[in-house]
Amino acid sequence: MLDLQRLRALHAVSVHGSVGAAATALGYTPSAVSQQIAKLERETRTALLEREGRGVRLTAEARQLVAAAEELLAIVERAETELERRRGTPAGRLTVAAFASAARGLLPGVLADLAARHPALDARLSEVDPHLSVGMVAKGAVDLAVVHDWDIAPLPVPPGVEQAVIGDDPCTLLVPRGHVLAGRERVRREELGGERWVCQPPGRVCHDWLMRTLRAAGHEPDVVHQADENPTLVALVAAGLGISLIPRLGRGPLPAGVVEVPLDPTPVRRLYALWRTGAAGRPAIAETVRTLCAHWPNAAAQPSR
Repeated sequence: MLDLQRLRALHAVSVHGSVGAAATALGYTPSAVSQQIAKLERETRTALLEREGRGVRLTAEARQLVAAAEELLAIVERAETELERRRGTPAGRLTVAAFASAARGLLPGVLADLAARHPALDARLSEVDPHLSVGMVAKGAVDLAVVHDWDIAPLPVPPGVEQAVIGDDPCTLLVPRGHVLAGRERVRREELGGERWVCQPPGRVCHDWLMRTLRAAGHEPDVVHQADENPTLVALVAAGLGISLIPRLGRGPLPAGVVEVPLDPTPVRRLYALWRTGAAGRPAIAETVRTLCAHWPNAAAQPSR
């Protein structure tokens, strides 16, 4: 008889790519996840993980078990959803993935609100890039994700995943106070040629948007500094090392050496909540989405100074 928790641990390693990341997602220690998989190997008399460099990879037999685990976990989810729906109140564990600025600028208030009004709900947050969190929702690794996309870079949503719009987050140009554009009321994209840029690394949604937008305006971006976190990008701009396009959500007040200049047209990224169709009946999902939308106006009105 296969143990569901051990299958869940193997499934988490498959989704997250390592024992350590799986442990973080499940709320266990890496040792506990390794023990679960070791027991599953003994029960099935099959090697499931193989060493690969500093990490591990799944064997063919493990991938077969993961496919079965996804089906079993989906059945369990439907049963849990129906029980929660019959109770009519948000309850149980709800795992949420959100990108960095939403995790900083939106989720703290949302999670505190949920905890105060629904003590039976155990909501848990992980910071995850949108490109990864979509797949995590689809595979059942998290229950709900807060993601974003841009007008010229829509984020594909796979079948079996539902979505709701949370709100629009405008993006503005940040320049050093002494920059030639600092006194402008508005700047067009076509005027941004020849600038030195600081932005997120390749593969991030914001980086890809910047590349596409400036190339469409006839400019090849000169990216001189890259950083994951928006506060780091702001600090680089404040030091006079370049200019940057940064959304307002989670950005916080700007330092004295940075000036915000609106772009014409204004770039906007749209925030969404994603969840699996099979879990759509959970009161926890519906209430979390409602709370995200209710908190959005305050989160979106970030101070610029």
